[in-house]
Amino acid sequence: MLAMLGNLLNPVTFSVMLGGCFAVATMQNGARGAGRAFRALSALWRADPDRDMLLARATMTKVDHLANLRGLSCTDRVKAANPFLALAVRKLADTENVDRFEMWAEQALADRTARHGQAHKFWNAVADAAPALGMAGTIIGLVGMFAGMDDAAKIGPSMALALLTTLYGVILANFVAAPIAARLTDLSERELMWQHELCRRMLVVARRETAPVRRASIREVA
Repeated sequence: MLAMLGNLLNPVTFSVMLGGCFAVATMQNGARGAGRAFRALSALWRADPDRDMLLARATMTKVDHLANLRGLSCTDRVKAANPFLALAVRKLADTENVDRFEMWAEQALADRTARHGQAHKFWNAVADAAPALGMAGTIIGLVGMFAGMDDAAKIGPSMALALLTTLYGVILANFVAAPIAARLTDLSERELMWQHELCRRMLVVARRETAPVRRASIREVA
């Protein structure tokens, strides 16, 4: 068993395959896209959109209550651990124009969607490139095998190269890159869902607090 596994492990061939896949994906998505794709790997383990959604809803309840009592300018007293949530609360506290806050929310969410998409595209590109590079290695191995038919000692290494590159291509595509892309896509969709919900609720609060009737009633109370 160990001997068989040893035959399947060829660090040089695997490194060439891996480097080739990353090079193709980088050419397709650019160095910035590659950087974002590797930085996004940390989200595979630490991201928890369901937890963030519950925290955002609880924070928004506090923001709504404080805005109703003291006005929008006081809502930045609510502390938020999530960076996007904290930024959205500050923007809401500073807003004097609902349309301006709405434009910020739309642009911020669009930018986040684009950044997430770059990471997904990179790993999907790796998944697409791996089988193609594996087939290229298979062809190279077969050419070497047929070219060395007169020497039996050359047939084995060439055949091994042909089969290992196909194997590595399948592994990289279906057991590494494609699962990473699918996981990141799922996390992104769930994260953006609660962020859209948060911005919609903030817009409701902002419209309520900046309405002429609301401002008039506040002045009367004062």
